[in-house]
Amino acid sequence: MKPTVLVIDDDESLLTTYKSILKPDFEPLLLRDSSGLAAALAGQPVDLVLLDLMMPGRDGLALLPEIKAFDRQLPVIMVTALHDIKLAVKAIKLGADDYLTKPFEAEALLTTLDQVLQRRLLVRENIYLKQVLAEKGYQWDLIGRSAPALKVFALIEKAARVPSTVLITGESGTGKELVAHAIHKSSPRADKPFVVVNCAALPESLIEAELFGHEKGAFTGALERREGKFELADGGTLFLDEIGCLPLNLQTRLLRVLQDSSIERIGSRQPVRVDVRVIAATNLPLEAAARRGEFREDLFYRLNVVRFELAPLRERQADIPLYAEYFINKYAREFNKKLKGLTPEALALLTGYAWPGNVRELQNLMERIVVLTDQQEYVQAEDIPLEAASRNLVQEGLKEALVDFERRYIKNALAAAGGNQTRAAELLNIHRTTLVSKMEQLGLK
Repeated sequence: MKPTVLVIDDDESLLTTYKSILKPDFEPLLLRDSSGLAAALAGQPVDLVLLDLMMPGRDGLALLPEIKAFDRQLPVIMVTALHDIKLAVKAIKLGADDYLTKPFEAEALLTTLDQVLQRRLLVRENIYLKQVLAEKGYQWDLIGRSAPALKVFALIEKAARVPSTVLITGESGTGKELVAHAIHKSSPRADKPFVVVNCAALPESLIEAELFGHEKGAFTGALERREGKFELADGGTLFLDEIGCLPLNLQTRLLRVLQDSSIERIGSRQPVRVDVRVIAATNLPLEAAARRGEFREDLFYRLNVVRFELAPLRERQADIPLYAEYFINKYAREFNKKLKGLTPEALALLTGYAWPGNVRELQNLMERIVVLTDQQEYVQAEDIPLEAASRNLVQEGLKEALVDFERRYIKNALAAAGGNQTRAAELLNIHRTTLVSKMEQLGLK
């Protein structure tokens, strides 16, 4: 079908010109004023709007918010005289996608239409892909369909709407930085910097300068003024990983920054205002550290406004197949291997393992498997180099483990589909009759 272009212009002769230019490749819908706008938008799908900026009565600037209120993704190209460029720029700031200046060549009009429609297509594809990935258990760079994962996804959306400090706790390898980045990318600060500081990786003598910056000559080797991470993150988000390793004297300075929204570089008494959202993470029990006097209690409460507690992978068994398949596909593409996935026996073996290194350990294992595996499409159980004790423990009851895995896997799919067997079968990529048969075999009602 031809894209429908709604043209709003009070010049009758120009409307005729538009029609002749658009007719071969587009379906033009012409209006002389705003009176029929609502009916035109509601009457049929419109792919793009050409809107004259200067018209009697309600002009283009007045109509633009109404069009965007109807469909904020609907692209609008403003058409204006050369001397009204400032108004066209104002329209862009109000949500217009592009502008054309009169007089224009037919080729320039068609080129602009094509560019704007291509951008709209990319936006639609991006929205669609995000919806598909979310249904399959992929959101942001996070993966999961288990109850703990879905709880984290929901909390990310809530935390992203507010500027409050966030504390993320969990074992090493559970994805704390990924959660922090997801909060940032979903927040109004998404187009501003996301700055990471690993408090455990920096010597105590350097971390103060790293966070707060320094003036020239503040100490030996300070040859010029340097901005710290807080200034670099201004307007955005500062992620303080392993916050439990921050020295006590710097904890005091951090608390002051959170309270006053200003920092002082080393060697200066001049405060510098900063607008930074702080997200901290730790694998240490900060409450216990605070009771022992190893972490400031007031700083803990200041950080612990929004709390994420990431479950270890062993408590998210329903997510293990998702992660395994994701990493297999990722590294197969990267290393040009023909691997498509894992056999049910291999998945059962992975699901029965405790994963002390969490997702990071699983990722490294999948990369190793892809590197070492050749000339086969599916990873077998014998291809998985887990520790001997763990392998023996799982293989002793592999058949039982596989049955249990299938039962849980199907139950999770049914739960995700709201009990709808047809939808669950689609999620599992099998026929509905196969699903019903499996449910009967496994004793699932």
